[in-house]
Amino acid sequence: MTTGEISAATSETVTAREIDQQPGLWNLVYADASGPQADPALAEFLRDPAVRIVLTGAGTSAFVGEILAPALRRSLRRRVDAVATTDIVADPRAVFAEDIPTLLVSFARSGDSPESTAATAFADATLSTVRHLVITCNADGELARLHGGRADSTVHTMPAAANDRGFAMTSSFSCMLLAAQLLLAPGSADSDAVTRTSAAAQRILDERADAVAALAGRRYRRVVFLGSDTFAGLAREAALKLLELTAGRIVSHPDTPLGFRHGPKAILDDDTLAVVFVSTDPYTRRYDEDIATELRAALGDDHVVAITADGTDATWDVGDLAGLPEPLTALPYVVVAQRFALLSSVELGLTPDNPFPSGELNRVVQGVTIHELPAD
Repeated sequence: MTTGEISAATSETVTAREIDQQPGLWNLVYADASGPQADPALAEFLRDPAVRIVLTGAGTSAFVGEILAPALRRSLRRRVDAVATTDIVADPRAVFAEDIPTLLVSFARSGDSPESTAATAFADATLSTVRHLVITCNADGELARLHGGRADSTVHTMPAAANDRGFAMTSSFSCMLLAAQLLLAPGSADSDAVTRTSAAAQRILDERADAVAALAGRRYRRVVFLGSDTFAGLAREAALKLLELTAGRIVSHPDTPLGFRHGPKAILDDDTLAVVFVSTDPYTRRYDEDIATELRAALGDDHVVAITADGTDATWDVGDLAGLPEPLTALPYVVVAQRFALLSSVELGLTPDNPFPSGELNRVVQGVTIHELPAD
């Protein structure tokens, strides 16, 4: 397809609109997320430095926690763990082996996935002291309903438009990520920081559309996404988005730049694209730049994309985001990945809003049986 044909094919999709609306939604999220001090009980709970914070969700929602955890550990100087609800449900006694005061932060687009409610129930059953922060896009979901009236729970709902109607999580992912950063690390980002982040994403949408479309037009069979630390979770989300929206027809693999050399590098062939999410940390970015250089030597310059935020005005630079928490930098980075996945889907003749019309995968996970936890 030509760039014009791809643009025409995507313009009517819900998923395209949900990707494009994100910069505006982030300003609404900022206005609504005033920090834990808005809930005195939650603020009091977090004053105890011994409280463990567990960030949880399934699939894309789990990757919200994986992006946040390293940054929150550094800024809060306390224990913050990202553990998927699927891991909690499979073995709650292992995840909550230490019976210490815990804040369980649950991310959920719909809140209707079986693991979402089960994870909170298992935390209640396993831990002596637990408080819940539910960050969801669906005020009417089962998770919000169960925790909405509880004294030990806070439910924070995203703007209505963030409850994506498309198959893949896009707005819901970025809005929950931003909200959690603001709620759990109040003061870490002001309105100017969010404005800069939104402007960077809008720049990608306005000025880099042709470059992203051209990349999708090459029809790579394999795509590798690499990121260190905070961006390791972003690499996993980018890989999942491409896998979902192309119905598995493009093989995607996430890893860290250092870990990639230890076996996974075997995925590379003559039809592979490598995307490196470059860290804003001066030390960490050296490893990201090293792998980008190595991959260019192996694949060729045209088949390696290093997405940066240093204000160089290069094709894959999102703008100068120096000084911002890395979870905010992840927001415009993920817009690049989302648009690439969307356009790759259209390029393959698929329908991004529903790439699995026969129902192999569903918007809300089905078929999960939650088994009763046996007594000790």
